[in-house]
Amino acid sequence: MRSFHRRITAPIAMVAIAGLTLAGCSGGPGSTSAEAGAEGDGVVTVYGTIADTEAELLEESWKAWEEENDIDIQYEASKEFEAQIAIRAQGGSAPDLAIFPQPGLMADLASRDFLKPAPSSVEDNVDEFWSSDWKAYGTVGDTFYGAPLMASVKGFVWYSPAKFTEWGVEVPETWDELLAVTKTIQEKTGTAPWCAGFGSGDATGWPGTDWVEDLVLREAGAETYDKWVANEIPFTDPAIASAFDSVGEILLNPSYVNATFGDVSSINSIAFGDVATPLAEGTCALHHQASFFDGFITDAGGEVGPDGDVWAFITPAQEAGSQAVTGGGEIVGAFSDDADTQAVQTYLSSDDWANSRVSLGGVISANSGLDPANAQSPILQEAIKILQDSETTFRFDASDLMPGSVGAGTFWKGMVNWINGAPTGEVLTSIEAGWPSN
Repeated sequence: MRSFHRRITAPIAMVAIAGLTLAGCSGGPGSTSAEAGAEGDGVVTVYGTIADTEAELLEESWKAWEEENDIDIQYEASKEFEAQIAIRAQGGSAPDLAIFPQPGLMADLASRDFLKPAPSSVEDNVDEFWSSDWKAYGTVGDTFYGAPLMASVKGFVWYSPAKFTEWGVEVPETWDELLAVTKTIQEKTGTAPWCAGFGSGDATGWPGTDWVEDLVLREAGAETYDKWVANEIPFTDPAIASAFDSVGEILLNPSYVNATFGDVSSINSIAFGDVATPLAEGTCALHHQASFFDGFITDAGGEVGPDGDVWAFITPAQEAGSQAVTGGGEIVGAFSDDADTQAVQTYLSSDDWANSRVSLGGVISANSGLDPANAQSPILQEAIKILQDSETTFRFDASDLMPGSVGAGTFWKGMVNWINGAPTGEVLTSIEAGWPSN
């Protein structure tokens, strides 16, 4: 059981959002709610991307609260959420609440007055239980619109504790130490230590963007990362080129990849989930992937834990002791502001809900009121501790914050071309060309 959300329909979403510009200026919000704080009808509709088993667990997480508060929360999932939420908002049939997997999409709708500012009860919860970084993702201009919901931590490096002991290597604390560990494993085994897979259908390439984002944050720092996301510095900037070069020290090195699968070029054809099998079997020594990957490893027959078949550490920074991570999550925004909707939105921003949902398994939250012990997986417990650590610098996945034409377009394609041998400078220029002209 795992939480895995990628923005594979973002280009469609951006087209739909573009169509809202005139509607937002001429027609105002699509919501038909009564005045703020008005009594609700006992029903609150929620729309999002969370589907299948995860949707069932989501509904279970608020079931007791529904009964206690006599409010029926009606959840609807859609694989076309990113496009449909814009269409519904424009057409006046928006849900009461929407769970946005991309802060940028929420901000687009908020900037066109389709979303309602969050009530003070929600903001109070966020001020108490969430960091200022997370609050900023739900803020547009000077107005706070939405509280975070769940989260994920990216940049884990998965490995075998037993094999590390056998090879006489320890978990690295710096990037240079990671390269040294890689070199040692390669020399002792005579095989490529790393396995990687960028394959994901129309979204092929996204695991590569996660690599680059990790290195930009760790090498250049949060300020440069933020400017890059806003295109205040372009992809062609030396800081971004340096991150590509660092990633290339591993992914473009034929001595270091692609364990059990082939050469460097095989990375693009291997489905990202298929890498779990050699990890679980011990034929791949190292792999870079987010916290959700523990579910894939378990499905492949591996036990995840400090003393299990596979464990993980965060991709180290340039200096030992610094803690910077990238990740993802959702923001809950409201199209209505009646009392029932506000009550549900407030509950979803609380520590009570976070503990309820996480205790059901498969997900985590950055809510500081969450007890890590409620997570049923050791790697998820570790991820929660990282998110709750006041020393952690957290930044949302850059490609999920960038316009769809870049984040889910030229950036993904650029990673594929780079793995296929295109020069870094050429790749960076092609990615930068995806940015909208205005």
